[in-house]
Amino acid sequence: MTPPNPDPTLVETLRSDLTATGYGVVGVEELLGPVAADALHREEPVPALRASAASSDPLAALVRLFLLGLTVPGDAVERALPRLGVEGAARLGLLEKSGDEVRALVDLRPYTAADGHGEVDWWIASDLGELATGRALRTDHVLGVGGASTTLAQVTVRTEVGRVLDLGTGCGIQALHASRHAQQVVATDISQRALAFTRFNAALAGVELDLRLGSMLDPVAGSELDLVVSNPPFVITPRSADVPAYEYRDGGRAGDAIVRELVTGVGSVLAPGGVAQMLGNWEVPRGSSWDERVGQWLDDSGLDGWVVQRELQDPAQYAETWIRDGGTTPDRDLDAWRTRYAAWLDDFASRDVEAIGFGIITLRRPPLGVATMRRLEEVTGTVQQPLGPAIAASLAAETWLSSSSDDVLAAAHLVVAPDVTEERYLTPGAVDPQVVLLRQGGGFGRAVQAGTALAGFVGACDGDLSAGQIVGALGALLGVPAQDVAADVLPSVRGLVRDGLLTLA
Repeated sequence: MTPPNPDPTLVETLRSDLTATGYGVVGVEELLGPVAADALHREEPVPALRASAASSDPLAALVRLFLLGLTVPGDAVERALPRLGVEGAARLGLLEKSGDEVRALVDLRPYTAADGHGEVDWWIASDLGELATGRALRTDHVLGVGGASTTLAQVTVRTEVGRVLDLGTGCGIQALHASRHAQQVVATDISQRALAFTRFNAALAGVELDLRLGSMLDPVAGSELDLVVSNPPFVITPRSADVPAYEYRDGGRAGDAIVRELVTGVGSVLAPGGVAQMLGNWEVPRGSSWDERVGQWLDDSGLDGWVVQRELQDPAQYAETWIRDGGTTPDRDLDAWRTRYAAWLDDFASRDVEAIGFGIITLRRPPLGVATMRRLEEVTGTVQQPLGPAIAASLAAETWLSSSSDDVLAAAHLVVAPDVTEERYLTPGAVDPQVVLLRQGGGFGRAVQAGTALAGFVGACDGDLSAGQIVGALGALLGVPAQDVAADVLPSVRGLVRDGLLTLA
C-alpha cells in the first residue's frame, strides 16, 4: 500500500477535523470506557467493537475505521471529517471507498506522552497492524508507536541542543519528540516507505525535518551532532529463507552485530559532549556475563558509556516473542510457527547463546577528552518515567565528579534530593537500627544501604554546612579521626551525587 500523501492544505484540514471531532487519546478513552480502552491496548478488540457500535458519536466512526480496521458507512465518515470529507481523506491516501462503504488504508491514531520536555499530543500514521488486517505483517511494514518507542522517548535527554539525528526513524516518533528541543532534526531510514510516513506525520504535527535515505551512519558521515537517538532494528533474526526479515526490526546482520556496530561507531558523528541514546539486544554466550560482552563494546567505542539491562530472556522466550510480533501464531499457521521456532533456536545454538539481554544504552563523547564513565548495571524493577531528566542530571554530575578532587568535594554544599526518604529497620526492642536504607522515589528508584556515618552525613545535608564540615562534625561525634570518616564516607557520597540522591546546593 502507498504511504499517505502530505499535501499541506489537506493535512491542515485533516488536523482541524480531528481536533473538532475529539479524536485524541482522552476522547477515545472516554468513548470506549476504561475496560474497552485497556483491552484495545492489549490488542483485544471485542470490548471496543461493542462500545463503538453502541455509539452515535462521530468519533466512533474514526475509532472503528482507523483503530479497528472495520468498514464504515461513508456518511458516518463525512460527519466525523466534515471539512475534509471522504474525498479529501482518499486524496490523502488514508482510506478508500467502495460503494457506500469506506475502509482505512493506514493506521491513524492519537498519541500522547510525557518526555523530559513536557507532554505531547499528536496523531501518528503507520501501516495497518494484524489486528486490523487479520494477516501476518508484510516485510516492509512501517510500525507505529510501540512500547520500545515510548521507552526511548521517555529516557532521552531533552536539553536544548543544535543538531539531532533520529537513526532508523520508522514512523518518525523520535524525530518529532526531538523537534521540540533541537534547532535541526535529521531523520534517516533505509526504507523509503518509512520516510514517507515520517514526512506525513511531520506535516500533521506541523514540524520540519531533514529526511535522508540510507543505512546506519552513512547519511550523516562527517557531521557533528549533539544528540543521536535510535530505536534500531536490533531484533536478532536467523538468516534463513524460512524466516521473514521485517525492515522495522531486522538490521540484516547476524546476531547482535548491528547494535555493536552502532555503539562502536556512533562516536564518529558526535560533537564534544554529544550524547547518543539507543535501545538494543545483546547475546550472552554460555559461560559469560552480559556485561563482559557489552563492556567490550564500550571499551572499543572510546566514549563514556552507561548501559542499563532491563530484561533477560532465554532463547525460547525470545523466539516466541518475535515470531508472534510478526503475526505468526500456532493457531494461525502451526507449520510456519514450528519451522521459525526451530530456526531461531538453531541460530542461537550455532553461537552457543544462553540468553539475550535488552536494555538502554547511553553514550557520550567525553567533554574533557578522556572517557571516565563506564557503568553497566541491571535494573529490572519499576522505574519512574520519564527517565530523561534523571539521566541528564547523572551525566552532568558525572562530569563534575570526574574533574573534582576530594578537596573540591569537601568544599561543596550538598542537599538531599526531595524524593529521597530514609527507612530504618530495627529488631524489636533494639535501640539502633540493623539496616538503614536511603530510597529514591523518582528516577531509577535506587535503594542504598547506609552505615552509621553515611546516614549521619546525609541527614546533615541541608546546604548549610560543607561536606568537609559535616565530616569533621561526624568525626567528633563518633570519636574517630576526620580523615577516617572522609575515607569511609566520601566514595559513597560521590555515588549518591552521581545517582541524584544528593545534589549541589
